[in-house]
Amino acid sequence: MPLTDIKIRSAKPRDKAYKLFDSGGLYLEVTPAGGKYWRWKYRFGGKEKRLAFGVYPGVALKMAREKRDDARSQLTNGIDPAEERRAEKVAQAGAESFEAIAREWHAKFSPGWVAKHGDRILRRLDNDIFPWLGK
Repeated sequence: MPLTDIKIRSAKPRDKAYKLFDSGGLYLEVTPAGGKYWRWKYRFGGKEKRLAFGVYPGVALKMAREKRDDARSQLTNGIDPAEERRAEKVAQAGAESFEAIAREWHAKFSPGWVAKHGDRILRRLDNDIFPWLGK
């Protein structure tokens, strides 16, 4: 039987964590501290995996079901949803690195500088700053 919002709101913490199951592998994990976490259990490559969708009430029942459906469509296309999420986080972190922002800053302001000055700044960043700070 699928979950309802009333059933979710009335779920109280117990001595041990327990699960309230919805459908299609989606469930709500209720912790002893009272936290309610959306999880989705699926299989990929012969292995059982879990994917977290957020915390209730921040992620409502309808939104959790939509996230499950999106992840399920990735799964039918042969894409592991957990690996896809991990790859997105890595790409996002690289886009916001100091080096990426410094290079963007240099590209924006270097046309207004003398060419020699712009080259000197970029060379100093490459030699002195980026190796120490890294990504």
